[in-house]
Amino acid sequence: MIAANSIDRAPVAWLFRSLGRGIIVAAWTILALAAAFAVFYGARFCHAASSPAKTTIKTVSVALLALAAAAMDAPPLVTLGLALGAAGDFFLSLRGERAFLAGMVAFAAGHLAYAAAFVAAGGGVPGLAVLVPLLALGASTEVWLAPHTGALRWPVRGYVLVILVMAAAAFGQPLGAVTLGAGLFVLSDFILALDIFRYGPDRPNAWRARALWAAYWSGQALILLGMAGAFGA
Repeated sequence: MIAANSIDRAPVAWLFRSLGRGIIVAAWTILALAAAFAVFYGARFCHAASSPAKTTIKTVSVALLALAAAAMDAPPLVTLGLALGAAGDFFLSLRGERAFLAGMVAFAAGHLAYAAAFVAAGGGVPGLAVLVPLLALGASTEVWLAPHTGALRWPVRGYVLVILVMAAAAFGQPLGAVTLGAGLFVLSDFILALDIFRYGPDRPNAWRARALWAAYWSGQALILLGMAGAFGA
C-alpha cells in the first residue's frame, strides 16, 4: 500500500516541482527584461525630450519589476510599492502641475507601502546614528529646497517627510539589499528635487539625469530582491 501511494503521488510531486521551477525561471526572466528596458531607457531616453516612447519605456521598466515581485512571491506591499512607482513614473512623464502632483502622490503612497512592508518584516527602530542624519537631511531641505518650490511648498514638505519615514523603516532592517536600495531611492528623489526646483529645464545635464535614473531603478530592484529573499536570509 505504501509503495503504491508513493507511486501515485510521484507525478503530483513532479508537477509541483516543475511548476515551482517554471515560476522561478519566469520571475528572473521578467526581471532581466525589466533591466533591459531600464538600460535602454538610460542610454536612449534618459536625457531626451518627452515623448510617448519615453513614457512607455520608463513606465514598463518599473511595471515589470512589480510583475517580477508577484512572481517571486515578494510581500504584497512591495509589489504595491513597485506598481505605484510605475504609476508615478507615468504621471511625472506628462506635462503640467496636475500630472506632477499625481506623480508625487503615487510615489508617496509607494514609499508608505515600502515602509509598512519593512515594519511587517520585523524591522525595528534604527539607532541615533541613522535617525540624526535623516532628520538633518530633512531639515536641510528647508534651506536648499523649500524656498524654491512656490505653491508646491507644503506638498513637497509632506513628500520629504514620507521619504524619511520610508528610509527610517528600511534602516530598521539589517544592512543589506533593502537598506542599500532605500538609500539609492532617497538619493534619486533628492537629485530629482534639485532638477525640478533648483536647476529647472533651462539647466539640463545628461550625467545628472543618468545618475538619477540609475539610482532610482537600481534602488527599486534592490528593494524587490532583498524583500523577496533573493540573496538568502
